[in-house]
Amino acid sequence: MSAEQKKKIPRQPMPEQEAKVRARNFEEVPYGYSPEMAMLEASRCLQCKKPKCVEGCPVNVKIPEFIGLIAGGDFVGAARKLKETNALPAVCGRVCPQESQCESKCVVGKKGEPVAIGRLERFAADYERNQGAVTMPAIAPATGKKVAIVGSGPAGLTCAGDLIKLGHEVTVFEALHKPGGVLVYGIPEFRLPKAIVQAEVDYLKGLGIKLVENFVVGMLDTVDELLEQYDAVFVGTGAGLPVFMNLPGENLNGVYSANEYLTRSNLMKAYLFPEYDTPVVKGKRVAVFGGGNVAMDASRTALRLGAEKSYIVYRRSMEEMPARNEEIHHAEQEGVEFALLANPVRIIGNDQGWVTGVECVRMALGEPDESGRRRPVPVEGSEFIIDVDTVVVSIGNGPNPLIPNTTPGLELSRWGNINADEETGQTSRKGVFAGGDIVTGAATVIMAMGAGKKAAAAMHEYLMGQ
Repeated sequence: MSAEQKKKIPRQPMPEQEAKVRARNFEEVPYGYSPEMAMLEASRCLQCKKPKCVEGCPVNVKIPEFIGLIAGGDFVGAARKLKETNALPAVCGRVCPQESQCESKCVVGKKGEPVAIGRLERFAADYERNQGAVTMPAIAPATGKKVAIVGSGPAGLTCAGDLIKLGHEVTVFEALHKPGGVLVYGIPEFRLPKAIVQAEVDYLKGLGIKLVENFVVGMLDTVDELLEQYDAVFVGTGAGLPVFMNLPGENLNGVYSANEYLTRSNLMKAYLFPEYDTPVVKGKRVAVFGGGNVAMDASRTALRLGAEKSYIVYRRSMEEMPARNEEIHHAEQEGVEFALLANPVRIIGNDQGWVTGVECVRMALGEPDESGRRRPVPVEGSEFIIDVDTVVVSIGNGPNPLIPNTTPGLELSRWGNINADEETGQTSRKGVFAGGDIVTGAATVIMAMGAGKKAAAAMHEYLMGQ
């Protein structure tokens, strides 16, 4: 097929649950490609000799190569090609912002829609797992070096996966009872099923990684105590400290941080009600403050927990909203209402201390601020009230402070993030490396994985030079 013929093939849509049905269940929204759809979509790839798409991927997935294998019908081969550089392809295929990374560089996208790289990644990983065709790659001879990884989120798991393949003994410490970090406590089942994360964790355990759950480094053992037992430590503890707006009424019953709200739903299994009677308020009218992917997750979760109304309250317009277009689109389809150009100024409660409403002020957009987005300005006298019984604050998270507070000599930024070399993850402490949200602040799964990958390479060099 010629390049011109390939360009005429439309991007293949992915079948998904009907919006009104899925808005009331926690099952995954898209169904994924069939083999026929995947092969047709893969055939759109031009197999560029100098693929720009790879430059857009923080973990340098061999994109044309794995897509070429799908186009030829070798789906298992495609999955194995993916895993040469990406330890979590089924996760990345679901939650990576491909539209701003690999797909934004796709040549086909210059005059049409880019190749659906993320959907093909998901297809290959799912196919391999569903066929029971997962195999373990070769592991280098044992080096005798021991590494501790603190945190089992995307940065920690990626770092662990690369180090074990290089022959090092790797132990991952997880504070919670389930591995996966933000992948399991933060992302809802309807966007990333827990079984998918568990399957990719099991793959890493199959490589020989030891996983210690319910172990809070910084309270049980400190980083310094780990260094007495291990040759190097990687810190990937993420951004788990909720940020609030300090509004009047923020301490009323029914006010949650998005972190707590989603953790109660995801990890404490409120999504499996009535099988699990999780202590979380199932509000009838829920307001979520913020416009990022986490805000979309919280507002869509509220509907699935039984809310009659779920609002996104965001101070800018839809155009400036930081959430992925796909997530905004899905939220709109499911009935989430958007109160745009509106900023909450106080939360209103009743005599019993429960939320009854939110007072907001209308906003107008002024000149761009330091972020490049137009600065929202309050419109005087435009206050209005939204009647709600639950509020979820989703305006971002700060770094988890436990490791910084219990590790002397660890240099921090003014925001409390760990200062680490961008290319190596090396911190101010010898033998201590760091990466992911604890270094950069809240970012994407694939960015955290990229940091874990770079740190693993640098740690290998450090360990072999000892």
